[in-house]
Amino acid sequence: MNIGAMLHLPPDMWDGVLSTENLHILSATLTLLLPVLAFLYIHHDYKAFLSLGPGGTPATPLGYSKLKLLSLFTLRDPLRPLPIPPHFRPQNGYLTPSSLPTRPGSRPSVRGIAPQRQQTQRSSGDMYKSLVAATRKLISEPANCLVEQTSCFEKHSSGIFASTPITRTCGGEVCHAHPSDGSMHTTLHPADANIVIENGWGERHPLARGGWCRRFVPREFMLIYAPRDKEEVEVIMKIVSAAVWWVAGIDVEKEGGERKDNEARVQGFLTDCRVCRVHSCGSNGMEKMTGDA
Repeated sequence: MNIGAMLHLPPDMWDGVLSTENLHILSATLTLLLPVLAFLYIHHDYKAFLSLGPGGTPATPLGYSKLKLLSLFTLRDPLRPLPIPPHFRPQNGYLTPSSLPTRPGSRPSVRGIAPQRQQTQRSSGDMYKSLVAATRKLISEPANCLVEQTSCFEKHSSGIFASTPITRTCGGEVCHAHPSDGSMHTTLHPADANIVIENGWGERHPLARGGWCRRFVPREFMLIYAPRDKEEVEVIMKIVSAAVWWVAGIDVEKEGGERKDNEARVQGFLTDCRVCRVHSCGSNGMEKMTGDA
């Protein structure tokens, strides 16, 4: 049965619909309409990209084009657990399933690659300042061997770096927070990343898939959701402690000689302290951690 019969059109009417003249008109209409629709989509999508604010990708048409190309290689499910390679020592991370409570409520809406930002459930200005104060308290303790520098990933905000990193990240970066929404990017042991995902506190970065994408972010790179109250700030600082342990080999919750955790030397990437203290991203144009949320 042809389409004309299915639509109950008389044969002569169906022949008129398929006339050469009508097909030419339809073809011309689509030729004119499709570029307009494509332009409107790109214009809207580009504005959405700009609305995410400053990040690791320049807010330019070239930067936008780069991200659209990278989007072909992103993770399809950012909540999928990370496999733990058999050569990792230890196989377990810093956290345990009972270390973190289950995050109440639904997950926030997240958009973007670089930058990647929350669209809902953002931190208030006061909560963001509480998060910054807590991270700077870690930095102020000399035994933690941490410094504050311009984020090597974001380039527009400051982050925490290990003075003597033992795990390969961008310049030894442990984490950085985003003043625009209160969320945070950090790198964790795969086991810890899975606990964070399972308990609802974060998700994997779209490019955190390993292999070729390691030139952009580590396979263990995570987005940690913005704190909504002081109790959640405390939970997030527990995650930050796990990130310090993973990148720096320091257990910030221990005292004295027990603080340096040799068990955290999982990838055998030991770096000279003199190199790590000089990061490639200087401090010019840095958006302060205490900036407006």
